Amino acid sequence: MNKILFSSISKKFVMALAGLFLIVFLPVHLSINLMLLKPDPEPFNRAAHFMATFPLVKIVEVILILAILVHISWGIYLQIQNWLARPQGYVVKIKTRTSFFSRFMIWTGASVLTFLIIHFTNFYFIRLGLVEGNPENFYGVAHSLFKIPAYNYIYLVCFILLGLHLYHAFSSAFQTLGLNHRLWTPVVKVVALIYAIVIPLGFAVISITIWQFR
Repeated sequence: MNKILFSSISKKFVMALAGLFLIVFLPVHLSINLMLLKPDPEPFNRAAHFMATFPLVKIVEVILILAILVHISWGIYLQIQNWLARPQGYVVKIKTRTSFFSRFMIWTGASVLTFLIIHFTNFYFIRLGLVEGNPENFYGVAHSLFKIPAYNYIYLVCFILLGLHLYHAFSSAFQTLGLNHRLWTPVVKVVALIYAIVIPLGFAVISITIWQFR
């Protein structure tokens, strides 16, 4: 039983479920962040306050953090397993059907982890009182950060890499869950491409607009 629960296949299955949950969350997060483009800080600050205090949202927040931890930790574990399975590499480099996105998922995932650490430090840890800042004025905190060129560079690079990560993750999650179909799989790939462009682009627009025009 334990071999089944902790096998590579089961880990990939849980990773896929956690990844899909995060994929659903991102548009919600983007819709709230778009309020940063309003000249009035109140709508965003009210939304941030609601997200920080409403009990149901706090439960979802715990699930979200668990999903992030599971997705990242098991992703790293499975990648290390793959590396250890062929420690000496191949004598002859053989062409495989493994895509560019699949081969570099661990590195695009690392960029996402880097962004999450920065994001948690600048926002979530302020709410917990671990970092100095006003938890009732995250609008001001965000605008101050987006005025820093270095922060924007890191932010934009991370979201470009997130787009690459999302494109492969979106379609591979359906494959891992056994939802392949000759008619629906091409549709899923198109949706994955659109999603992987629109979501990072939305966050990038917020960053660039505040940085250059506010």
